[in-house]
Amino acid sequence: AFPQPTLRKGCSLFKYKFLVPHEMKAMQKMKKHFEEDIMLLSDRKCNARLFHRKWNPAELSVPDRVVLVEAELDLVTAMLGLPADPSFTETRQRPLAFLSQAREDLRGCMATGTPSHQPSGKLRHWLQKLQTAMRTETTGCLEASAIIHIFQVLDDLRCAAFQEQC
Repeated sequence: AFPQPTLRKGCSLFKYKFLVPHEMKAMQKMKKHFEEDIMLLSDRKCNARLFHRKWNPAELSVPDRVVLVEAELDLVTAMLGLPADPSFTETRQRPLAFLSQAREDLRGCMATGTPSHQPSGKLRHWLQKLQTAMRTETTGCLEASAIIHIFQVLDDLRCAAFQEQC
């Protein structure tokens, strides 16, 4: 049995336990703008349902939760970084900056020197599904999924921040 990888000492995800109201408002404003104005512009239909899972992140180990949220944030920040209509570019600036910072903080959290983390079967299956979707789904689909499920990603981030207390 390999030692379970741990989060690096000094890794602080504390600030993600309780998200400040102005960050939440910025996310809500972006999501609403997207749903009301952008969603209608092009084909946003998806074949994969990336954010529909039969399991809850609380069921995962703490390192698995960090890997999950990091993968979700990779997708979301990539989609928010795409060229967009100028009004939407402005609306998403604050959420993109916040989520990019969260992703950097998470990256610094996996302890170095431990064997590389082997995700659980549940997480591995979801990560494969994500990789497949990134190759096969339209950018419109991926963008819509990322933005519409932004609060699920924030909940997953909060769960990773709470570690064992999630």
